[in-house]
Amino acid sequence: MIRPGIVKVAIPGAAVALVATGSAAALPGQQVHLNTSIASSSLQLARDSAISRDALRPPLDVTPSAPAPKPKAAPTAKHLKKQAPIPKPTPTKTRTAEPPKVTGSKYTTTDVNLWSLPLTGVLLDVLPKGTKVSVSGKVDGIWAEVVSDGKSRWVKAQYLSATKPVASTAGAISQAACKSGSSVEDGLTQDAIRVHRAVCAKFPDISSYGGLRSGDSGSEHSSGRALDIMVSGSEGQEVADWLHANYKKLGISQLIWSQHIWTVQRSSEGWRSMEDRGSTTANHYDHVHVSVYGNSGTV
Repeated sequence: MIRPGIVKVAIPGAAVALVATGSAAALPGQQVHLNTSIASSSLQLARDSAISRDALRPPLDVTPSAPAPKPKAAPTAKHLKKQAPIPKPTPTKTRTAEPPKVTGSKYTTTDVNLWSLPLTGVLLDVLPKGTKVSVSGKVDGIWAEVVSDGKSRWVKAQYLSATKPVASTAGAISQAACKSGSSVEDGLTQDAIRVHRAVCAKFPDISSYGGLRSGDSGSEHSSGRALDIMVSGSEGQEVADWLHANYKKLGISQLIWSQHIWTVQRSSEGWRSMEDRGSTTANHYDHVHVSVYGNSGTV
């Protein structure tokens, strides 16, 4: 038995001294003395004891692990929580315009253009002469409002009449010599004579006419292809409308009345406004001017 503090190990040719650090030094033929305090230290005694390494390991936790917590949703920012919901757009209600009130009815005295608005409107239709239209009584300058299919429409006021215009009928145009005298027919072409006799028979109260004016160069009057019917007011409009209705039979090419002109070449435009010429006569407010082709009438 070896006493504590000294350890002898027999090794051929050498002596081995074990020290507390666990290292050995071989010194031939020498004894190794160990310090007792070192040999008996807790470190040395722990190494000398036969204790399993497993006993020195911390115990393993074999308890089943709890399930991993589910990830939480990211918190919503406070400013988003407080934000009011975005309102949904609501459809805009369009207010339907009330149809204009009808106050009466009138007749078109010629073929009249029907417009959506005065001046800047769109041409919608052409109303034939004698068409009965409903009116609202509203007037905008030279325009009058009519009601068509419950909608506001516009025509030129001068082409509306409270009475239905006289329709041209076969055999209604007389070519008998005028009772008031036919001196005005001197120098007139056949169509101008047709117009004079037809108006004289249709409107016997009219007795003043203007015919040939040889010195009026550049005018149909200088060549006998024009006639002035001296009339004004509502009767003047009636004469102009009647001549327009029978222009083919009488050989008429142009009419001028109340600062408006109508021509065969532009008949689809109806009566067109003319520039102001400065006087009642020059603007044809006191007479209806008639231009003719010469000898194209059929009466």
